Amino acid sequence: MHAIKVDSLSKNFEKFKAVDNISFQIEEGEIFGFLGPNGAGKSTTMMILTTLLKPTSGNASVQGFDVVTQAKKVRENIGYVQQEIGVDEYLTGRENLVFQSRISQMPKDLVESRIDEVISLVELEEKQNEAAITYSGGMRKRLDIACGLIHRPKVLFLDEPTVGLDIQTRRKIWEYIRKIHKEFEMTLFVSTHYMEEADKLCDRVGIIDYGKIQVIDTPEIMKNAMGNDMISFSLIDGIAKQDELINRIKQIEFVNQVTRKQGEITIKSSQCSEVIPKIFQTTTEMGIEIDSLSLNKPTLDDVFISYTGHNLRDDTTQKLNKRKEFNLNRRRGL
Repeated sequence: MHAIKVDSLSKNFEKFKAVDNISFQIEEGEIFGFLGPNGAGKSTTMMILTTLLKPTSGNASVQGFDVVTQAKKVRENIGYVQQEIGVDEYLTGRENLVFQSRISQMPKDLVESRIDEVISLVELEEKQNEAAITYSGGMRKRLDIACGLIHRPKVLFLDEPTVGLDIQTRRKIWEYIRKIHKEFEMTLFVSTHYMEEADKLCDRVGIIDYGKIQVIDTPEIMKNAMGNDMISFSLIDGIAKQDELINRIKQIEFVNQVTRKQGEITIKSSQCSEVIPKIFQTTTEMGIEIDSLSLNKPTLDDVFISYTGHNLRDDTTQKLNKRKEFNLNRRRGL
């Protein structure tokens, strides 16, 4: 049985199609990442899977339970940490967890031990009796995650778990997510628009754009499928000979593409270990000296551009503005 199964799922808001006929499966115990810009359909999909929205068409199940016809069973098996931090700022960390345990209808004899367990897991022992309003953003997110764990769900949904956090705090949250995964052996569904987060954290990643899934695979397989590593170098001198140098490099075996931008020459190659010595040989023969050279592997950013034709970071702001405009027009009745 799949932990999550989605089949031809769509969600429309009037004329706007937020999710467009997507299908995928997530295995039990997997960390699955949903990667895409704001407005791509990540949160809408997650809200359907957590029974907060009904789909326009298609089917979805979590732990074998249909998200529409067996919504109560789905909710019994999941935890959900929303993008916006949901803790009550005027309750202490421990009081927030007591409140969440009551919502989850946990047996009373388990509440205190479970709270101790999750408080320790997210390292908030020293702050547990202080009001959440005194917590940093990272501490509040950790408490939020603890609230999603208190009833030990089989599947934990994390919607943009590190949005708005600085990179050091973001990486600390990744550590807690990995710890949760190892400790409880649960399935994690993580939506994100951070490339590094998807790459470092997830077993598999689905890239979604304009409501459609473009590709699903492991980050490593996606990057390897690009087929080319990239060699970038700049010259100390020999600017006048650059055109001749580029023409000669293009003749080297295993060189697939050569580009020049702002004084830097970039080469795409399937066999960089073979090409690099020949670059030095060519520049030496031409009396040109290389200033610096770097070898870069394809990134998820390259994969995203390959499948969507645009950069995720550039598109995130544009899509967010479009979504804000759409919501504003909907409130106005336009």
